[in-house]
Amino acid sequence: MKKKLVALAIMAVFGSAAQAQSVQELQQALIQAQKAAAEAQKAAQQAQDALMQIQQATAEAKQKVAEAEKIKGEVSQNAGEGLVYKHGDDSIRLYGLIDLSMSNKSNADKAGNTQKDMSVAWFSGNRWGIEGEHGLKGTDGLKAIFRLESEYELPTGSMDTPGVLFNRDAWLGVESESLGKLTFGRQNTLAREFSKTYGDPYGSAGVTLEEGGYTNNNDFKQLIFYSGSATGTRYDKGIVWKKKIGDFVAGAGYQVGGNPGDNSTGTTKSVGVAYNGGMTNVSAFYNTANVNGYTHTSYSLGGNVTMGMVRLNAGYFNYTADQPLALGNRSDKAYTVSARFAPGGAFDYELGWQTMNATNAAVNGSHYVLNAFANTANATATATGKRKTWYGSVFYHFDKRTELYLAFDRLSTDGTYLAAQANGFTSQNEMAAGMRFKF
Repeated sequence: MKKKLVALAIMAVFGSAAQAQSVQELQQALIQAQKAAAEAQKAAQQAQDALMQIQQATAEAKQKVAEAEKIKGEVSQNAGEGLVYKHGDDSIRLYGLIDLSMSNKSNADKAGNTQKDMSVAWFSGNRWGIEGEHGLKGTDGLKAIFRLESEYELPTGSMDTPGVLFNRDAWLGVESESLGKLTFGRQNTLAREFSKTYGDPYGSAGVTLEEGGYTNNNDFKQLIFYSGSATGTRYDKGIVWKKKIGDFVAGAGYQVGGNPGDNSTGTTKSVGVAYNGGMTNVSAFYNTANVNGYTHTSYSLGGNVTMGMVRLNAGYFNYTADQPLALGNRSDKAYTVSARFAPGGAFDYELGWQTMNATNAAVNGSHYVLNAFANTANATATATGKRKTWYGSVFYHFDKRTELYLAFDRLSTDGTYLAAQANGFTSQNEMAAGMRFKF
């Protein structure tokens, strides 16, 4: 019995120890399980944070895509109209023109020599430019518009006007159907725009809101000076308004003088009206400028008629200018007629005539008659006579962008009228062959 009790006691002792060991293991297992659960929770939090970062990155990417789509526009190039980027009511256009001329000219100097040369462009001043428009929110279709246009000489690459980058155009303005077009800065004179439809046969048949005008600087171009201003055939500091009203176009122009204490010198005031009838188009202008204290005034009426393949143009100009008191005033009357024959296909043909009849016109130190609207303050002599010019051309059009041409003009003067282009002679003949490319 005693032995049995001892055995039971020993078993109880060992059983108690085993139980204690089992409890300790359970506690350790519980601690490990808690650690594992904490690590699992941490991993889950990290995974959730990573998912949130992915979602945020995805949202940012979608936003960037949406922004990119928002500013995405359309780029196009129409033949001869430049490269255009357009999005909604906004657009930017890059464009240009290159005119290469090889010419032959008589009486090219005071010795009467003939000159064969790669000359300044016969028809169109070489140019490049950028223009654009931006729709203005909360208006009745009003948009901001601008143009910057530069001219250069192809034979040498020189600026047409040294030191002036945008010598053709540098203006900013606004335009809408109800307002019309209102522009501020350097730009064509209003009179030039309203006489371009009959001044020669190369421009548009009707007056438009877009700038245009006469051909380049050869003998037959000289009528353009009757459409001048205090700064030539373009305004510096000009303000021009034009508006279509049915088949009519109305316009007004003003040139700011900008002289301290003097609100007159250097100013130009112009009005114009045109009727675009399609087959028949008529336009007129009235124009006055203060050139160095002297008043110069011109007005003109003309138009064109299109009959099938033929367009006929005719116009009249009247010009008067105050001159130094000892000289008396100048009075000019000028007439022009021209025609364009476009039978279809690749060829078209132009022919024109003009006469500029000057009475008591101021001359420079070489006795050459000064252009209309030129400064006469230092003149000491005058001349009276006629300046007549015949001109013509033939064009071959490869397409809307590229063309070849042959052209000629003959200048003659009488009385005491001498033209600077003829270098003191009473006549001059010019011929040219050229290529014109638009981009």
